[in-house]
Amino acid sequence: MASTFGNGSVLSSVVLPIMCICLTQWLLVFPVANTIASGFSVDLIHRDSPLSPLYNPLETPFDRFYNAYNRSISRINRFRPSYSKAVWSDIMASGGEYFMNISIGTPPVLVLGIADTGSDLTWVQCKPCEECYLQKPPLFDPMKSSTYKSVQCGSDPCNALDSSDRVCDQEQNTCKYSYSYGDRSFTRGNVALEKFTIGAANSTRIDSPVSFPNLVFGCGHKNGGTFDNVGSGIIGLGGGPLSLVKQLSKSIHGKFSYCLQAPDSAAKSSKLIFGTATDSNAVSTSTPLVDRDPSTYYYVTLEAISVGDKKLAYGSGSASSATGEGNIIIDSGTTLTFLESEFYNSLESALEEAIKAKRVSDPKGLLSPCFEADKDMDLPVITFHFSGADVKLQPWNTFAQVQDHMVCFTIVPSNDIAIFGNLSQMDFLVSYDLEERSVSFTPTDCTKNP
Repeated sequence: MASTFGNGSVLSSVVLPIMCICLTQWLLVFPVANTIASGFSVDLIHRDSPLSPLYNPLETPFDRFYNAYNRSISRINRFRPSYSKAVWSDIMASGGEYFMNISIGTPPVLVLGIADTGSDLTWVQCKPCEECYLQKPPLFDPMKSSTYKSVQCGSDPCNALDSSDRVCDQEQNTCKYSYSYGDRSFTRGNVALEKFTIGAANSTRIDSPVSFPNLVFGCGHKNGGTFDNVGSGIIGLGGGPLSLVKQLSKSIHGKFSYCLQAPDSAAKSSKLIFGTATDSNAVSTSTPLVDRDPSTYYYVTLEAISVGDKKLAYGSGSASSATGEGNIIIDSGTTLTFLESEFYNSLESALEEAIKAKRVSDPKGLLSPCFEADKDMDLPVITFHFSGADVKLQPWNTFAQVQDHMVCFTIVPSNDIAIFGNLSQMDFLVSYDLEERSVSFTPTDCTKNP
């Protein structure tokens, strides 16, 4: 069933979450998931939120959206097979969308890092700096931490790094890492063990932090490039063995979730939950995670997409990248959703057929199709039919207001890779079960999370 968007209060809701939407009335007709469960949580701060140190009040919602578009285009490059393994194993330096705070060491030092489901090893800048990019927070000094331990060459944590990413200091028998990025940014340093302190205990409703000793991380002594100066590094939430969620797997039973909301004027953060998050009464739909290389990424299988009631098979007659299992990556760090270009042509035709509005051009020439918005405009629900899971996306997940009387589709074509981005995940509790190898989607009003 279509949702109505016009010049009244509803049109503003098409200014999508990445654009600091000013949404006064969301007509939510689904049950709200209860995220107060056993486990612990941490705030996710969108880079465009008023809570973010990167927030620029002089930017318009339209500016923020187009900036996010450009970051998405840059970020997708690292997923492409033609890129080197070093680029596969980490994010584009300035491409993250969400920050999170954790504390490292004893005594604990607060670290603001990019939270990324497309990265494994967590790393931060460390003293002494052989070469470091300018950052506003204090640098972590391992010499002042009583719980810092170096990792030896040939140890399990060292061997968990890809052979192209690790270096052994034979003189000191110390394991080192080296990552390069597609934009020539880099980080190099020591692989170490340290105490991490994270979040608050949801089960008791008390803001008491939870600590974990001897977690593997990278202590970066040589880092440079286009990293944001408000952050200290990257917090890896990917599927590889050195990611934070995999290292915490026994404590959180292989489960973690996030509930992403718009960086709106309410200045609320989204939530990342470690452990079980969903209420047994919540209505969820689940799809299998597919094992593929590199193991960092979360692959699922997209079978079809519906525009309203019109269903289009995904991958039929398309390039090989769109066919078979694991043909799309779920990624919280990419704003837009990317689909195989040959299929996209059919999707675009179905949209034109469903939307009874004048087609117009994006003034910046980036998004298509775009439509002239008026008070009688109806935008269709777009359903992603994953293997075993139908995920219904509301118009705020798939359309953005790019001018006062213009809306554009925010799913875009790609020649060789498909990504289910964070706009499509807004107002879903997205839950990963790394033991059962599945990911579930629960329609949720994420503004009501604790």
